[in-house]
Amino acid sequence: MTALDTHPADAPPPLSARAGAAAHAAQDDLAAARAVLEAERHGLAALAATLNGDFSSAVATLAAVTGRVVVSGMGKSGHIARKIAATFASTGTPALFVHPAEASHGDLGMIVPGDAILALSNSGETPELADLIAHAARFAIPLIAITAQPNSALADAADVTLLLPAAPEACPMGLAPTPSTTMQLALGDALAVALLHRHGFSPTDFHAIHPGGKLGARLKRVAALMHTGAALPVATQDLKMPQALLLMTGKGFGCLCVTAADGTLAGIVTDGDLRRAMGPDLLSRTVGEIMNPAPLTTRPDTLAGEALRVMTDRARPITALFVLDEARRPVGLLHIHDLLRAGVA
Repeated sequence: MTALDTHPADAPPPLSARAGAAAHAAQDDLAAARAVLEAERHGLAALAATLNGDFSSAVATLAAVTGRVVVSGMGKSGHIARKIAATFASTGTPALFVHPAEASHGDLGMIVPGDAILALSNSGETPELADLIAHAARFAIPLIAITAQPNSALADAADVTLLLPAAPEACPMGLAPTPSTTMQLALGDALAVALLHRHGFSPTDFHAIHPGGKLGARLKRVAALMHTGAALPVATQDLKMPQALLLMTGKGFGCLCVTAADGTLAGIVTDGDLRRAMGPDLLSRTVGEIMNPAPLTTRPDTLAGEALRVMTDRARPITALFVLDEARRPVGLLHIHDLLRAGVA
């Protein structure tokens, strides 16, 4: 190395050069990601534009099923099929996934008259689906196909074919399933939601099969979480503030339900109302004089998630809701802490 050499031939590049290369690589990553998402967006837009009466026929066929919807596919289509089956099952359409290769080795026995088959294959020529297709024909089991090839073996055998529009895959080689599987997944979601509407699937039905986790908690009813009976801080309008303060402190909710002579809700008193009414004459006043006569309330059959929205969807969130029956009589109190303990909030 001569005196003029500043970097040996095998020395790493300067930090500035490495930082520039990293920034360039990051830009390439973002460009690639955006290209994929753009390709998938175009695929979904094309899919929406090509939906026709075949989709309604598929929904009608699946809605008439007295057994289960059997969803099947091979490879990446199989992974999508598993998710579609799970979405059907969780939205009121009994469904299961059957692997096409396993079907040929005994699992065809899981598919019986009264069922329907939803088969996914982008090419429509997946050889592992052959026995499943033959089984459907043998036992007159309705077969619905999701494929991109209208003249394929799967499309020819199907009772209803849902065609995916032509959309190039997003990878540089055009081989890795990307927009094609995204369209399969979206079409499965569309079928599930359309069936949900056909079946009149309600939040109560949803809760019955989603009892766990935050979703299940949000679908609970207020009646299952509220405080009732002796726990309620209730007073009449003529109660003096010294007694009202003792009652509010003793119940520990920071609020007081004020009732009219007929037992219906007349208003509420909160800590905020006390601060606003603070003055030398506070203890000589009645709760009827300082109460809020138009408070937010809820019903026992309200979903916990909706009650949470009412409590938090404002510039100044509230911490408690009194629960009224049909005659506007207080029957319970729901506190934000109840929603937290239940996992709703």
